[in-house]
Amino acid sequence: MKKILIADDNPSIVNILSDYVKKEQMNVKTVSDGEAALSVFYQWQPDMILLDVMMPKMDGFSVCKEIRRTSMVPIIMITARSEDFDKIMGLDIGADDYIVKPFSPKEIIARIHAIFRRVESKSDNRKIIRLHSLMIDETSYQASINDTPLNLTKKEFELLTTLAANPNQVFSREHLLERCWGFDYIGDDRTVDAHIKRLRAKCDAVEHVGWQIITIWGVGYKMEDTHEK
Repeated sequence: MKKILIADDNPSIVNILSDYVKKEQMNVKTVSDGEAALSVFYQWQPDMILLDVMMPKMDGFSVCKEIRRTSMVPIIMITARSEDFDKIMGLDIGADDYIVKPFSPKEIIARIHAIFRRVESKSDNRKIIRLHSLMIDETSYQASINDTPLNLTKKEFELLTTLAANPNQVFSREHLLERCWGFDYIGDDRTVDAHIKRLRAKCDAVEHVGWQIITIWGVGYKMEDTHEK
């Protein structure tokens, strides 16, 4: 039975979501503040978290960041604010989805099932990408160079995976934006540049040969396999 943690300080929303999730034959625990959300997460190890942004003691963004230090458990952020900045920040720090109040509980359930299908599909098709000293495990969201782990954000990991899985292929900024952020992402291609810059710095901090992330001016980026030259 799947375990769902609901973290929201609005009792009526918690009750509605709990009822709908239980009808889907899932186990539920609820908390009303960020610190309690972290405590239950570490003790209970849920399969998914529905996480309100504005909560007492610790906001949802901070909770998400802390969880992403050790886990890639699916997280759906929930907020009453519809500003693009909030959505962008939530996705950039590692949330899997983002829903604005008021929402349809049926929509939440549909998104829960959609995310579980993606996660289970990845588990059934565990994929390891190797490019000389670089190793990427798509299932566990772990990457390393010469066995030295890279501390990557979710988006940095997805960019690295896209480039490494297709060595020497040039990706436009628009393509990377759509592939890693989605077609409905509100933002521009400077987001890609900023993430690539941080990704490249983290990779270059570990000595490696055989590959490098190359900027194709006016176009985008590619992972160059230098051993093929």
